[in-house]
Amino acid sequence: MEKLIVKIGNEKREIGPNQPAFIIAEMSANHGHNIRKAYKIIDEVAKAGADAIKLQTYTPDTITIDSNKKYFQVEINDAWKGQTLYSLYSKAYTPWEWMPKLKKYAEDKGLVFFSSVFDNTSVDFLETINVPIYKVASFEVVDIPLLKRIGRTKKPVIISRGMSTLSELKLALKTLKNAGTSSIAILHCVSSYPAKFDEMNIYTITDLIKKFNHVVGLSDHSPGATASIAAVSLGAKVIEKHIILSRSEGGPDAAFSLEPNEFKKLVDSVRNTEAALGKPFYGSGIKESENIVFRKSLFVVENIKKGQKFTAQNIRSIRPGHGLEPKYYERVIGKLAKVDLEKGTPLKLIHIENV
Repeated sequence: MEKLIVKIGNEKREIGPNQPAFIIAEMSANHGHNIRKAYKIIDEVAKAGADAIKLQTYTPDTITIDSNKKYFQVEINDAWKGQTLYSLYSKAYTPWEWMPKLKKYAEDKGLVFFSSVFDNTSVDFLETINVPIYKVASFEVVDIPLLKRIGRTKKPVIISRGMSTLSELKLALKTLKNAGTSSIAILHCVSSYPAKFDEMNIYTITDLIKKFNHVVGLSDHSPGATASIAAVSLGAKVIEKHIILSRSEGGPDAAFSLEPNEFKKLVDSVRNTEAALGKPFYGSGIKESENIVFRKSLFVVENIKKGQKFTAQNIRSIRPGHGLEPKYYERVIGKLAKVDLEKGTPLKLIHIENV
């Protein structure tokens, strides 16, 4: 599996095999057009121990047109319906003049700063502030001209497969590579807001790993951290999740965003999951070896005289593990004792004639 190498100045961040999952906090519209909230979200992302903060770069005019025709009416999602796409994106977009300030603020806190792009002008703009990586949202997988423009930057790309068919995903990957993209991560994604658990199909991650030589991850719109933890257990190396200061503030993305304490728990749970997955291992670990004494072993359970036979009545396999391993039991039965043995003595080979 190829790796993603993200360059930030002289520093390189590696994403992929033998690395912890790269955890992305998606700010999206959750700043509520208040730059102080945007800074505060970045603060919380850094405190949570995430790796990156992601924004979305568009304006209402770059992503759609101002029209009341039925084609532009939003009729799904209780938080979105009853308005046009233009009015929705007018509430949700991030002012572009914020981007250089937020990028510096995030990078000063050790976070990777990058963005989803939605047309050529957003790529052109983000190139002026030298973002290190690009995100392709699930709805843009089929925008081949946009993918060509992204590819020409020669920077790594994270792409959410969302609603795409396998053939659409393959075409998107081919387009990015042919245009010059250096490396790609594919995120499984259910483009439903919020996504229900029975829609998630997390096993798609293992299939993507089999089918493609790319880093694979999850863009998670489901409630809580369950799906993200499951994804990491199946090999996901990128996790993307929305963050908001408080869901009570409302907003287009509030319903499927995590509050800071929840995001911190997500990060901790992912790291604990990675630690628990470990690697294939047999035998006793460091802490287990302290308890190995509580295994069973062969003990004298009745007083035995020298020359007396060992029987099922005077030796038994019991805890603790100071005597012979129980695998010797049948070899010992019928043999003679070399010495007198008291009840409670762990049986040893030196106690047995001709064993």
